[in-house]
Amino acid sequence: MSVPPLEEQVSELRAAAGASVRPLLEAVPGMVRFTTGLAEIFMLENFIDQAACDSLIELIDENCQPSPIFEAEGYDSQYRNSSTCNLLRWDPRVKAVDDAIASLLGLAPEFGETVQGQRYEVGQQFKQHADFFFIDQPYWPEVAKHGGQRTWTAMVFLNEPEGGGATTFPTLGISVAPQRGKLLAWNNMNRDGAPNIMTMHEGTTVTEGRKYIVTKWFRERPWL
Repeated sequence: MSVPPLEEQVSELRAAAGASVRPLLEAVPGMVRFTTGLAEIFMLENFIDQAACDSLIELIDENCQPSPIFEAEGYDSQYRNSSTCNLLRWDPRVKAVDDAIASLLGLAPEFGETVQGQRYEVGQQFKQHADFFFIDQPYWPEVAKHGGQRTWTAMVFLNEPEGGGATTFPTLGISVAPQRGKLLAWNNMNRDGAPNIMTMHEGTTVTEGRKYIVTKWFRERPWL
């Protein structure tokens, strides 16, 4: 069976997720929406406070392991060389940020994946990639059973490394420097619910210090 190109993978369900979240984010005081008609990307400073950042950093240091990738074949060893951990959802420190993200986006918590913590040392990076799933990949049948496609991504920077570590959207010319407590959120879909290739992004190389972030992804259906 042939796989339709990204622009033909439209979905009313995923389009509805975008339509519901968009006005909520636009109404948040201090929210910045990047001025591009090619993707929906939002930024909010001071989303969580220093104490929350510090507690999440502590949890990441206690639990992180070498980061996996879905598309394991055909990538060099430096494609993603950070450390990662899925944080315990019911830990009060995790639940606080988990609930805050779901509330901000107005998405039901059961649609959200477990919050993931990530740590980048000097020289580590995550090269350009998409958060949405490619349905022609071997992982897709299993992913489809457990909530399907990813709609929204929410990322929170927990600290400010002394050098590097920006999150960039190369095709859009957008670069966001790490700043403690800053949230970055984007819609992985176009307005018609098809995957948006323009949301390809990367975590650039940390050149000094360490970088810590947490990331949460939402699916088109409840994540099981």
